[in-house]
Amino acid sequence: MRLPLAMLEVFNAIAQNGSLKGAAVALGIKPSTVSHQLKSLEEQLGTALFVRTTRSVTLTDAGRALQSGAGAAFDLLGQAVEDAKDHGSSARGSLRLTLPEFVFHSFLADLLPSFQEAYPEIQLELSLSDAIVDIVADGLHGGLRLGGMIAQDMIAIRLSNPQPLTVLGSKAYLDKHGRPEKPEDLLAHNCLQYRFQTSGQLAPWVFRVDGDRVEIDVQGGLILNTLPAQLQLMEQGMGLVLTFRDYALINCDLTKVECLLEDYLKPVDPIYLFYPREYKNLQPLRLFIDHIKTHRQLS
Repeated sequence: MRLPLAMLEVFNAIAQNGSLKGAAVALGIKPSTVSHQLKSLEEQLGTALFVRTTRSVTLTDAGRALQSGAGAAFDLLGQAVEDAKDHGSSARGSLRLTLPEFVFHSFLADLLPSFQEAYPEIQLELSLSDAIVDIVADGLHGGLRLGGMIAQDMIAIRLSNPQPLTVLGSKAYLDKHGRPEKPEDLLAHNCLQYRFQTSGQLAPWVFRVDGDRVEIDVQGGLILNTLPAQLQLMEQGMGLVLTFRDYALINCDLTKVECLLEDYLKPVDPIYLFYPREYKNLQPLRLFIDHIKTHRQLS
């Protein structure tokens, strides 16, 4: 039997208020509607649920049997409704985000202790991946990405300034193979290239020379799809990398590496936090955004 929830709600209201009129007031509907719904429910069940006199309305045995289960069920439903209203509207609950490793290390990691201290009841789950993921299908609330990598149907909020780039090499490698002074010098070097996890394409090495965009067709013996591996092999003297400057300076031993060709490199898009518009009022997300904005100054 399909549950007649509207009729059961009327039944429960009558049982709790002791009269059809009281149920009508509690539900905000007409007494005639209460009477009609009760009659329909009794006809559907094939039994009377109340004994009605001019002075009182009393549950029958069948009514008491139904009330013993329906009352508890409606209490649970009511609590579930309140929980749903409360979920996402207070400073507690879960917040699940995706972001690349370089964003975590260079932009976010140092903000997490103060965020957790300020909002201890928010459980933050971070999925670190350079790949572009479907946040809705993966059950995520949002993500952090460079501006040019965000789907158009998402709300996007800028959280950083444009991200500077650098060509990086170990001093041991540069002492042995020489230091490139202009972008075309890279053709004589072993370059550790990066392959995007989602598109499968190689990241281009693009420079600005006399105001013109110049892409250098670098060559090398290694292609990787994670930034930490690139930096590790670069530090071991295996070649040069083109990467995010802030990320590199945090993760590398600055006594052993050098930044190169920065005058020829244009910063890339800022970091944005993006999310579906359905989550625009999700309080943990709003608090997270506000926390970042408070601690990161934009120019």
